[in-house]
Amino acid sequence: MFPHERSLVNNLKDEPFVLLGVNGDSDPEALKKMNEDQDITWRSFANSHDSYDSAISQRWNVNGWPTLYLIDANGKIRNRWLGNPGDQVLDEAIAGLIEEAKGSETEKAGA
Repeated sequence: MFPHERSLVNNLKDEPFVLLGVNGDSDPEALKKMNEDQDITWRSFANSHDSYDSAISQRWNVNGWPTLYLIDANGKIRNRWLGNPGDQVLDEAIAGLIEEAKGSETEKAGA
């Protein structure tokens, strides 16, 4: 998934789009090396294994990896996928929310 995520970050850099990652690896040094090796330039958080109650995966009801959430400009979860839904499905869902966000920006500017 990293190559596609990297392309999303590059191609949508001027759009109302943000990619955040959460990684389930428990070794911080291994995570740092993987982020460098895979050219991860977006924010990527380590899932806390020290305290299960505060783990990101617990709070977001993650039952497997990868789990993807698509959140709109208002902070509402619009899609959730367990496993990779495929590049086309993901791209279309993101494009739809970007258009919605741009429409909202236009409406606010005209108001």
